[in-house]
Amino acid sequence: MLPVMKSLILATVLLAACSVSAPAQQGAAPSTSAQPAAPAKKAWFIRLIPPRPTFAQDMTDAEQKLMEQHFLYWKALFEKGVCVFGGPVLDPKGVYGVLAIMASSENEARTIAADDPSVKGGVNRIEVAEMRIAFLPPVHQHP
Repeated sequence: MLPVMKSLILATVLLAACSVSAPAQQGAAPSTSAQPAAPAKKAWFIRLIPPRPTFAQDMTDAEQKLMEQHFLYWKALFEKGVCVFGGPVLDPKGVYGVLAIMASSENEARTIAADDPSVKGGVNRIEVAEMRIAFLPPVHQHP
């Protein structure tokens, strides 16, 4: 890439970063928007607790169908940016699931988790706690 183009790209990135992070100027008129500001999204940690330690090895056909629906539910939320990451924890004492999601409140996070077909179907139970995600790799888009 030409040095001039690199400089222009760097300047554009820095300008965009500064405009996003710059504090409001003193004396600026307050916003008169009729729309209230949306609550800030927070990260929430969800633990999916299966009905028994051997669940991953001895699911019934009905449980397997619910777990397939469970996977599709969270995959769709991942694609929408609600679910940040998730998957099974392969603990030798018993596999369980973990997810991190973005929601405005604990109630919203609990509702999202409770709408999981495996929870609605009575297979998994949930625990929900606020989380601060400190490290996360950049998102890689697939074609």
